[in-house]
Amino acid sequence: MTDLRERAYKVPAAVPQREVKIPGKACSVAKHTGLTLLTLVMLYPVIWMVVSSLRPGDEIFRSPGLIPDGLEFSNYSEGWNALSSPFGHYLINSAIVVLGCIIGNLVSCSMAAYAFARLEFTGKKIWFAIMLGTIMLPIHVIIVPQYVMFSQFGWVNTFLPLIVPKLLATDAFFVFLMVQFIRGLPRELDEAARIDGAGHPRIFAQVILPLMLPALATTTIFTFIWTWNDFFGQLIYLTDPEMYTVPVALRSYVDATVSTSWGSMFAMSVVSLLPIFLAFLVGQRFLIKGIATTGIK
Repeated sequence: MTDLRERAYKVPAAVPQREVKIPGKACSVAKHTGLTLLTLVMLYPVIWMVVSSLRPGDEIFRSPGLIPDGLEFSNYSEGWNALSSPFGHYLINSAIVVLGCIIGNLVSCSMAAYAFARLEFTGKKIWFAIMLGTIMLPIHVIIVPQYVMFSQFGWVNTFLPLIVPKLLATDAFFVFLMVQFIRGLPRELDEAARIDGAGHPRIFAQVILPLMLPALATTTIFTFIWTWNDFFGQLIYLTDPEMYTVPVALRSYVDATVSTSWGSMFAMSVVSLLPIFLAFLVGQRFLIKGIATTGIK
């Protein structure tokens, strides 16, 4: 009887409540959907430009949609031969400037970075601080004295004002990038090479430089993109239409005195974007690796 009464008056234990969790798959789908929509919003101007390059000139600004009424492939052929020289001539000019700037930055910035990272000299910290301070210096402050100096050298309307400064390690961003990378390399490698009788030139060329491939690749990609898209400097120093690069040549399609051939301009803009897209596609792995390794200290 006692057991029956205890069972009758016994309070049942509280039933534990289960937490309602959103499935991980649903969160992943929502996240990727949001990122896809954001990507489409960011890419809309580029997609619209590609579609506009295939539209007749009188329909480009008439409809903002992405579905053209008709395809006008003649915009590419007309745009290629619309200026005084074929558009390939301006692509070659840009390629020459880009190649010279890449070589200049790789050689000069790597040597300057090795000096700051491995050598000991008087005023090293002061010179390094001055070098970093030049990153905050706007180009508009120095463009006038630079133009006067290059004009006295007789370099205006040549590629020299655009290439020669790169041979003097003027891009402090790349110097700092390589300094951080070299500082992450163990000094035991330098000491082992020094025991074998190697000096600083040999250590730099045979030990440090092969290990700097991610930083060198990052410098190459950024230099390519920035130089290829540069308009201000190339517009100032290049006055002869035969010396125009791609950004300056694209500006020639817009004329306030006559009707602008928008279809041809958009078509050549698409052509000018292809090298940048291919460069980023090929070097994306090195770009990410270079930025990641130089930031870990």
